[in-house]
Amino acid sequence: MKAYRRWFVSGGTYFFTLVTQGRRPLLCNEVARTILGDVFRECRSQRPFETVATVLLPDHFHAVWSLPPGDDDYSTRWAWIKKEFTKRWLAAGGCEAPIGEHRKRRRRRGVWQPRFWEHAIRDETDLERHVDYVHYNPVKHGLVAAPADWPWSTFHRFVAIGTYDAGWGRSVTDELRFEDIRNSTGE
Repeated sequence: MKAYRRWFVSGGTYFFTLVTQGRRPLLCNEVARTILGDVFRECRSQRPFETVATVLLPDHFHAVWSLPPGDDDYSTRWAWIKKEFTKRWLAAGGCEAPIGEHRKRRRRRGVWQPRFWEHAIRDETDLERHVDYVHYNPVKHGLVAAPADWPWSTFHRFVAIGTYDAGWGRSVTDELRFEDIRNSTGE
């Protein structure tokens, strides 16, 4: 197996993709959303980060985080979030995907795919493109006709502060803006 190397930028802003094991569609379940929200808030209170943008889809989610100055430890945060979500999800009667013996020996569960995808945001243009990608993702996956139609996204917050018009993302030209980052997002 190839060694995977992450890029750490102290105080950086990052784009992340996390996927459920076997792409099981469990994340938009009300219980899962509640647990995930609780776990995020608890993690943020222990190890601060700013959620710039996020979208929750049935089998994965994207997030853009900014870490505090001098901090580049997003891996510990994600490990804790995945672990705590898994414990609480299974305790609440949630399902998990079957896993192999190797993962069982390592005391892994079938809720999340191992690891996650990250991308260090390079500049304001890169940030804008990734935030747009996050908000357009439910349309990309055919779940809704426009970002405004998807309830589990920070898109609505961005509309409220005037960053987006409520009709943003309804046209074909909006979809074409994301062609160049699709292959670099872990999907």
